[in-house]
Order: sequence, then C-alpha cells, then structure tokens
Amino acid sequence: RPSGREAKQWYQRRVRGLHFLPPPFVCLLFSSVSSFNRDNTMPANFAGHWKLEKSEHFDSFLEEMNVGLLKRKAAKLVSSEHIIKQEGDNMDVNVVATGGGDILSKIKGQKGKHQVYTVGGSFTESEINGEEAEVSTCWEGDCIMEKHKTPSLEYTLKRELQDDNTMVLHLESPKGTKARRIYKKVE
Repeated sequence: RPSGREAKQWYQRRVRGLHFLPPPFVCLLFSSVSSFNRDNTMPANFAGHWKLEKSEHFDSFLEEMNVGLLKRKAAKLVSSEHIIKQEGDNMDVNVVATGGGDILSKIKGQKGKHQVYTVGGSFTESEINGEEAEVSTCWEGDCIMEKHKTPSLEYTLKRELQDDNTMVLHLESPKGTKARRIYKKVE
C-alpha cells in the first residue's frame, strides 16, 4: 500500500481514471488512501505517548463549563497522558489521569478515557460533569477539530501539533473562554 507522496500521486492517477463516478464512490473505492485533507495533503500524525507539561487558563475554562469546585481543584493536582495510535483518519486515543494521590479515587470517572473514532465522524463520551456528549470531528488543515455537545454544555477542542515533540489541545467555550493544554512527546 503506498504512503506519503506516493499515495497522493497514486490516488490522483486513480481518481482521474474514474471521472465518471460521483466523488463518494471514488472515496469508497480508495478508502485505504482517502485520508487526505481538502488540500490533498496527508493529515498530521499524532501517534505517540504524550505527557501534559502545562495548562493555561484551564481552571477558568472549567468554571465556565459549570464544573464544580472539587473537580476543578482536582484538575490542578492531576496530570494526564495521551497514548495515541493513528492510521490516517482512524484514531485510538487513550487518556490516562496520573498523579493527584487519592483524589482520583474520590472523584468518580476521572481516571481517564478511551476514544476510538474516525476523523470526519462522531462518537460519544462521558464529560467531566458526568453527562454523555456527542462529539463530532473533522480535519481543519493539520488539526483535528472536536465539537463536544451535551444537554447542558458545549465546547470545541482543537488538537494541534506545534512541532514533532509538542501537541497542544486548544479548548474554547461558547462564551469565548480559551484554554490550552500543552503536551510533550515521551517516546
């Protein structure tokens, strides 16, 4: 199976030969190489083990999301790691909460989460307030955009690679409060 630039060229040659098919059928036929962005480039590769280095304005963001004081205090004490496996648009993200001593055992549901999804699709997950969220995803350039929506809250998360060793999660509330979670690659 071709990869990188070869995959792009292979895909373009094949698509030109199938001009009589509507675009959705072309994508179905070549689903193994259909993980190109709108500008025909391969998406960013987030695969790896990432450890939280620092947070900016996270407490303000959580407060605006109506997260209680105890959970906000716990968020300051607890760190997280993202272990990501990626094959094109297919993501497998394991988020593990670390540190914080006994606080993790006192707050239900805050030990981590596991997400498996295809960028361009949607999935459900439990939010920090305990509600189930419908999460829709898409590529925006080399970033993955996630829109999280529950009955009582809504926010966006943008996953971005600043460089090969730095991943940033940009969080934004409907009122415009922004937070950043900066992760460094472990391996």
